[in-house]
Parts: sequence; structure tokens; C-alpha cells
Amino acid sequence: MTKLLFAVTSADHWTLNDGTAHPTGYWAEELVESHRVFVDAGYDIVIATPGGKVPTVDEGSLAPEVNGGQAGADRMRKYISDLQPALDSPEVLEGVDAEDYDLVFVPGGHGPMEDLAVSTSFGELLVEFLDAGKVVSAVCHAGAALLPARKSDGSWLFDGYQLTSFTNEEETQAGLADKAPWLLETRLREQGGKFANAEAWSPYIVVDRKLYTGQNPASSKPLAERIVADLA
Repeated sequence: MTKLLFAVTSADHWTLNDGTAHPTGYWAEELVESHRVFVDAGYDIVIATPGGKVPTVDEGSLAPEVNGGQAGADRMRKYISDLQPALDSPEVLEGVDAEDYDLVFVPGGHGPMEDLAVSTSFGELLVEFLDAGKVVSAVCHAGAALLPARKSDGSWLFDGYQLTSFTNEEETQAGLADKAPWLLETRLREQGGKFANAEAWSPYIVVDRKLYTGQNPASSKPLAERIVADLA
């Protein structure tokens, strides 16, 4: 059985450039749709968070307008409710051993911009996964979790890799670009990522060697499905 490390942010806010805390967490669709695909594929899924803290769902991600209506929002809430026992008792991410897993998947939301983006220990874990030839995957703002991954010589682990994430255009349309302390697309480009993207809000995934990335919430399911197909 394929064993998946589901690394979820435990941040409940994102510190904006004026020092205020923007309430956030993980984005429902990115957690739910990817998790559902992996469950259906029979994966053994272990949820882990920084500090082993219970993760917070971004309430904005449960709104009807981002879920195709009230019925879609209700389905999201129901899935999260059913998964809550596992979410309430996550493993401590800092204590995870890459040898115990076949791949790692990180759902987004603005939360990873606050915690995983600056987690040296998670960066070291990603190095272990990639060095062992295991899949590293992230969707939307979870691309921020790739930033602290450094090789022994200090260079960025994903320098020269083709990848994608939530774009500057999408952040602008979401209304937070001018408040953000930094923009994810910009940072990934600066670190040496070969950034690619599709039209704003449309599903888009990029695969380069063992790195699998998705652009936005709509990319969550296709990204998970591509991983499952490639590892079959």
C-alpha cells in the first residue's frame, strides 16, 4: 500500500505587510479533493502538521460562491466533518521520517505562506524525499512550502525545476496582492524556478522529474489524479 504524508499547515493567519493578521488556514477544496482521490486510490494517508497542531480551515473556502453553490459548500463541510477525527490528532511534522513514506502532498490556502514557507525542518524533509527519488507535490499557495528546501551547499533544491503555483494575477484578483509581504510566484521565480501557468483560475499542473505542482484550487483534483496515475 502506498503511504502518503499529507502535510497540512497549522497556521490560522497570514501576517500581512502592515503587520495585521489575515485569518486563514488550509483551503477546503485543496485538502478535500486531493484527499478524496488518494483515499479512492487506496493510499494509506497520514496527516501531519507543524507542531502537531490541529489545522484550521479557511472559512472563506467554505463559501457557496467558491464551491459552485450551497450544495458544493455543504459537501465540503461534510467531508471535513467526517475527516475531523484525523485532523484533530495529526502527527508532528517535525518528527516525521521520510523513510516511512512513499510521497508527500501539501494542500494550500494562505497558511503555508506563514509557517511551511519558513520551516527549515520541512525543507530538510523535502530534501530527503527528493534524494530518495520520492514524489514531492504541492498545490496553489502550498508552493511556499518548497522555499525552505536547501541542498548541503545552500542552493535551492528546486532551482531549474519547471513548476507552478497560485499566480500574481490570481492573488491580485483575490484582493490580497497589495497587502502581501511577498508574492509566491515572484519568490519562486527569484529562487530559480521555471514558472509556468495557465489562465487565471483554470486547472493547471506541472510535472518535472519528481516534483508535481498545481496552480490553484481547481488544480487539486487533477494534480492528485496525475500522481496516482503515475505511481500506479
